[in-house]
Amino acid sequence: MVYITRALVDVLLDLASDADPDRVATGVSITPAGELEGASGLAPETPVFTDFFLPDPGNAVNAVFGVDLSTPARQAQGHFVSHPVRELEVTKRDDLAEVIFVAVPPWELDDRTFAAFDRRGERRPLEVIDARPPDQSLPS
Repeated sequence: MVYITRALVDVLLDLASDADPDRVATGVSITPAGELEGASGLAPETPVFTDFFLPDPGNAVNAVFGVDLSTPARQAQGHFVSHPVRELEVTKRDDLAEVIFVAVPPWELDDRTFAAFDRRGERRPLEVIDARPPDQSLPS
């Protein structure tokens, strides 16, 4: 099972909608369920996708390959990609992460428009949860 927060899904779908008809690709990262508010039904060590890295539309490498080379690999355990004119599936240029989230129009949370896949392109069971990381502030 792959877990993702509703807030992250909403942000990713907004990114895809704003970029349409262009493709969006970005890294997504996890937080253990024990550190989240509202994830009490999950074991504390369960990984939940909670955060994303802002895509860099001006980077030619990102535009061609969909890879953010500036994000250290250990920080992005997954990958999100939008397919404005494709099917809900992983393509050869998408399969660079353990978990790949794919979205297609109409950019809504639905089994036919948003899904999780493994690096082989096999669809993974997905559960969207209403949890969030605790409030944090930047040091002064």
